[in-house]
Amino acid sequence: MKAPSRLQALVEEGIIDGVIRQLMSGKEAMVYVVRCGDDVRCAKVFKEATQRSFRQAVDYTENRRVKNSRQARAMAKGTKFGRESQEAAWQSAEVDALYRLAHAGVRVPKPYNFFEGVLLMELVVDAHGDAAPRLNDSSFTTEQALWAHGMLIEQVVLMLCAGIVHADLSEFNILMAADGPVIIDLPQAVDAAGNNHAQRMLLRDVNNLRVFFGRFAPSLLSTQYGPEIWDLYQRGELTPETVLTGRFKTVERKADLSSVFREINDAKSTEEARRERLKAHYASKRV
Repeated sequence: MKAPSRLQALVEEGIIDGVIRQLMSGKEAMVYVVRCGDDVRCAKVFKEATQRSFRQAVDYTENRRVKNSRQARAMAKGTKFGRESQEAAWQSAEVDALYRLAHAGVRVPKPYNFFEGVLLMELVVDAHGDAAPRLNDSSFTTEQALWAHGMLIEQVVLMLCAGIVHADLSEFNILMAADGPVIIDLPQAVDAAGNNHAQRMLLRDVNNLRVFFGRFAPSLLSTQYGPEIWDLYQRGELTPETVLTGRFKTVERKADLSSVFREINDAKSTEEARRERLKAHYASKRV
């Protein structure tokens, strides 16, 4: 097929040799199957912000760094340059996360290049060499579901050990390759240590896996992998080799009322002292 305008630049630069077909159109990108010499790969063409329906929620972008203060100010003001900078930062977040996770051994498509808003990466295929289906288009026996779920829980742990939470993990952004599930779509990935919403997002990711695979293996519905993983992570005891149980018991502690009252009294004392200083200040002005 004729190369779309966004891919033509890659053809001219010799990065790809041709476009075979469109693979899919998502809420934030178009994906094409392309030729690179003797290899077949995929090219993810990010849509312009005005053409996308995915909202760059502040929960996802919290504490993401930009190149300089000028960009940060422009993004805060919502200027044209700011919107362009925000879009570039959003795309770079996925590219950076993909390279980082691939290096950590997480099952993600291997990235090859990022050029002019196009991410060139490995084409994930099934046992027949065709583009792998999404998880939601696949069915499983109980044993297959337990195996695939276990593999994905391992990937969630690997990601967290690399400092990343996917933050939108579900059956719609996981591909079933010939050798098991592969995680895709990372523009909303968050820094586990730097984002205040990371815990909630990780628990949601793991719960999505639990609910989906629980349709095929009901025993998974009673598991508590999310809380167990996050608790180990917070205590600094989570490693890629950690053996999980899927069980977690919340420790309920009685409220320390005396401590609460001390804080209230301290706050009152601080406020009273502030008011006395103000009175003294205005009294000195009248003298």
